[in-house]
Amino acid sequence: MNAMDKNLPQDLRSRTVEFALRIIKLYTSLPKTTEAQVLGKQVLRSGTSIGAHYREGHRAKSDADIVHKFETALQELDETDFWLELLIKSEIVPAKKLESLIKETNELIAIFTTIVTKIKKRMNKK
Repeated sequence: MNAMDKNLPQDLRSRTVEFALRIIKLYTSLPKTTEAQVLGKQVLRSGTSIGAHYREGHRAKSDADIVHKFETALQELDETDFWLELLIKSEIVPAKKLESLIKETNELIAIFTTIVTKIKKRMNKK
């Protein structure tokens, strides 16, 4: 990562941890109905794996490995967004309650997309 990205790792590390904690709180607050628990387990799995993929990518040995790990994090973010949308559309959770979590999901998607795009450009120059 270049000098511009110097503060990013710590910020992204803490953001992905906070994101996972928010997902865990969401899951524990869901109704105990079968539907809510099935959707909740899906969002719990995808939403808590993002930080792990970030950390794996941060320790990667090559640009290609970083891209692979961060693209996996992007897939998990997109999946998390899907499960959050389903929780709202199935009327299990009010949209207002998930507004800031969906905003953070989209911000993380934008950040990871930017990083992957920059690394791919760098790889293409080599």
